[in-house]
Amino acid sequence: MPPAIQIDQINKSFLSGRTTNYALNNLSLIIQKGEVFGFLGPNGAGKSTTIKLLLHFLRPDSGTMQIMGNTIGRDEFRHQIGYLSEFPCFYDHLSATETLMLAGRLSGMSKNTLHIRIPELLARMGLSDAANRRVGGFSKGMKQRLGMANALIHNPQILIFDEPMSGLDPIGRHLIKDIILELKKLGKTIFFSSHILSDIQALCDRIGIIHKGKLLYDGKLADFIQNDHLEDRFVAMIEENDRAAISH
Repeated sequence: MPPAIQIDQINKSFLSGRTTNYALNNLSLIIQKGEVFGFLGPNGAGKSTTIKLLLHFLRPDSGTMQIMGNTIGRDEFRHQIGYLSEFPCFYDHLSATETLMLAGRLSGMSKNTLHIRIPELLARMGLSDAANRRVGGFSKGMKQRLGMANALIHNPQILIFDEPMSGLDPIGRHLIKDIILELKKLGKTIFFSSHILSDIQALCDRIGIIHKGKLLYDGKLADFIQNDHLEDRFVAMIEENDRAAISH
């Protein structure tokens, strides 16, 4: 059985005037089926670029990426994944129910199935009372929870989340953490980035740490923290890498 996600020697650069900025440098990762993988790094490290490449929003300069054995850019794979962006975008004139109906139909689901699935998801996200409200009037936290429902509507095997706790209050964060743990118990594969390291520590089996486009660590969370706090170990690794770069 192929890995859930395989990233092999990916390079990605962007032109800014006459300057070439290297966002990813020879990145390789393997995430196995059923893992919760946390992707960490400072701002501008390459986390969102990696996610956009996985979703085929961007194309790499070189290297290959696969989802469940399907090569991104060559094979169809999107029906196997659910995606939540840091800033979910919706049609403001649609209601929450209509938004999920649209996503479900685009994923090939029947209306009868969706009439059952949508109320269940809205209830799980604490949005039942807002089911028929226009999304344009939703708060940031409500849009984030609707985005999670949108990612789950077609019951995908792989979930890719970019800062899933962004804009949530403590109750909303607790809700999303519980949902991720539920998905883990169901054997789903979850790849997510976050700046909230306590959430990474509570949820993840393995982590990857990226800085300035280069992977600094890829392995078990427990092996990395070694009875320490994740934040302390993370900051120490980034600072050590920066000092080494200056000395060279």
